[in-house]
Amino acid sequence: MAPMSKSKKTLAPSSIVTSRDPKGLKFTSIPAMSYDKARLSEEEAQRLNDTPGLADLIDGFIAKNRRLNQYANEEVGSGYGYPKGFKPKDPMSQSNDLRQLIGGIGFFDQDYLTLVQNGTVALPDGAEGWFAIPRWQKIAPTYNEAVEKVLALIASKRTFKNWREGQLGPDRFRQHPRTAHALDVIAEQQKGADILIIPAQFGQRHAGRSVRRAREVFTSPEFGLDAFSNAVMLLTHPERLIACEDLWIDCAGDEYAPAADGRFNEAPYFDFYVGCLGLDAHVVGSALDFCGSASGFVPQAV
Repeated sequence: MAPMSKSKKTLAPSSIVTSRDPKGLKFTSIPAMSYDKARLSEEEAQRLNDTPGLADLIDGFIAKNRRLNQYANEEVGSGYGYPKGFKPKDPMSQSNDLRQLIGGIGFFDQDYLTLVQNGTVALPDGAEGWFAIPRWQKIAPTYNEAVEKVLALIASKRTFKNWREGQLGPDRFRQHPRTAHALDVIAEQQKGADILIIPAQFGQRHAGRSVRRAREVFTSPEFGLDAFSNAVMLLTHPERLIACEDLWIDCAGDEYAPAADGRFNEAPYFDFYVGCLGLDAHVVGSALDFCGSASGFVPQAV
């Protein structure tokens, strides 16, 4: 991951079109015309205002149509999901768990967590909750070593099989550039704290999509979570993946070259098979109903 600079970073492109620009005004005029055409009464207008879901519809339309529709055939329906009753834990509780599990790890940015708790920093659309994830640099000298350490921690807590054992060196395994950059941005927002508070979702949002299709439809602040982040989340939320019927987790924030030949055409994933949590990899074009890419979101700047 590149060193953090003092300049402000963003995932968005440099030339951003807003709703105030000509193209944005044309887009926003369409729902305005539909609204006027409906000739709503006061009661009907209020009912529309009180009904949630419009933002999700617009976000979905934009996400679907903002890019060339690449890999659109790499989506299948999925009936898989999370274990009944699963929900993310409080980030402070997660952080406390991590400090017990990982010796020498420091704290989160308390000022930032306060902004999250009081709603100043809102949970982005698409995120399921706030997750406490250490910066990998606080765990080991290299990303690959940090992943190995967290996998070893998982293996010390539950039955675990690394199907790529001995094959996670930098010649085969690396972070996706978008993810590395996004985590740099978040670290800068949170003053370089040892533990970052990251809005994320655990795979359901992209269930049934191939990894590269998920990457294609990510929203501007969205990025794939890597194996390190997902492993940490499974440490603090072991109940997320406990049966074959649970949605497996694609790590769209990583790239994997199985033959160490420079062709990074696979991505790792966490599975649950024959009573055992595991880590493996498959090609990024595989659309499987039992897999979904976990993703994080760069929060709004404050």
